[in-house]
Amino acid sequence: MVARVRTVLGDVRPDDLGVCDAHDHLFLRSPRLPGRELDDVRAARSELAAFRAAGGASVIQWTPYGMGRRTADLPPLSRAAGVHVVCATGLHQAAHYEPEFLDALRGGRLAEVFVSELTTGIGTSGVRAGLIKVAGGFHALDAHARWTMAAAAEAHHGTGAPVAVHLEHGTGALDVLDLLCDELEVPPHRVVLGHLNRSPDGTVQRQAAEAGCYLAFDGPSLAHHATDWRMPDAVKALADAGFGHRLLLGGDTVASGTRSVDGGPGMPYLLRRVRPRLAAAVGAELVDHVLTRNPARAFAVDWP
Repeated sequence: MVARVRTVLGDVRPDDLGVCDAHDHLFLRSPRLPGRELDDVRAARSELAAFRAAGGASVIQWTPYGMGRRTADLPPLSRAAGVHVVCATGLHQAAHYEPEFLDALRGGRLAEVFVSELTTGIGTSGVRAGLIKVAGGFHALDAHARWTMAAAAEAHHGTGAPVAVHLEHGTGALDVLDLLCDELEVPPHRVVLGHLNRSPDGTVQRQAAEAGCYLAFDGPSLAHHATDWRMPDAVKALADAGFGHRLLLGGDTVASGTRSVDGGPGMPYLLRRVRPRLAAAVGAELVDHVLTRNPARAFAVDWP
């Protein structure tokens, strides 16, 4: 079998991803994020076009099941912009859903939902997901996180799909790895930890890299998280320790506040500002690898 990245337009060769925003959102809706909904198709089209104009070629959308993915709109948006889009299945923290919605899911087998979306397709759209997104809590894993991660691990074992993890404020990385990799036997190189840069603990970052997982430095432009000015030092420390091949970069547009088309940083900020700043700290060659080769490995799967 040959590894492929599963996009909304079908499976593509890993090298076809090009410059990749490894964590972002075209659409998202949550009761926990009032006023920050992403639900405008025209704005999404403009944002993808702006990302493409900045040199971007692919976007990994981490919006999971039940959070307004607008799956049927993704293929035409991908075609129009000439940007590969990867869609997620999975489940976020319980706070992002109505209780009745979760109760209905608990009545069945969650892993089967994930596997179906990865292999058969999402609803009537025919779009197949290319990764599983789950979430931890603040310095802990509650029962909901353990339930969703167990389902994600089962779905991974059935499909090979990578598991991307939202770390709340960047915390709980080692607990996540203990559960997913040690207890549930997901290979570390199939795990992507998101937001680890929001808790700038160099020791934990290095331990996560040593475990063999991918570290997504995402959500730049968050001044209150001090992500931008700490990111170059963190990336350099990990690269100097031999872990440059484990790093990913993502924009996480929801976190950044507004799209570029609305006057905010949006997706292009990753390439317009973050890329040159990191290049000055660690060299353009490494940054190119982080934006191209690393996501090509992280999201490529020998699909059944």
